[in-house]
Amino acid sequence: MLKTFDFLPTFSLLNKRWNFLIITAIILGAAVVLYLFNPATSKLFPPSPFHLLTGLYCPGCGTLRALHQLLHGHLGEALGLNPLMVISLPFLAYAYLSYGVEAIGGKPLPNVFIRAKWIWFLLQVIIAYWIVRNIPVVPFSWLAP
Repeated sequence: MLKTFDFLPTFSLLNKRWNFLIITAIILGAAVVLYLFNPATSKLFPPSPFHLLTGLYCPGCGTLRALHQLLHGHLGEALGLNPLMVISLPFLAYAYLSYGVEAIGGKPLPNVFIRAKWIWFLLQVIIAYWIVRNIPVVPFSWLAP
């Protein structure tokens, strides 16, 4: 008898390890490109489609420029371009590192349990950030990239 998810591939430790290594190689390659080419001046990176169509900033606007500044050690500049992304990086790095440690075969890092209400709160913060960074009045305009 066919069970519900029998058709899905099973992920062995080897598959997880390869996935982690491939994704890490892609991230490192992207970081090298981002380090070498400044998104503010290079035509290599496309402009934000949302900003191009509306003239408004989305929560992700300024992310590539902020990452470029972080890779060069300019934390203040990065915070000025996209503070929400800079603040979220340690959490994203922990989640990726946790996945990687387990994929390589080590003891998993402690899980961080996030309640549903915190996820909804985070969504509200992102939406509020999206709105507030488009208000052309100081201090809100400081959030624009």
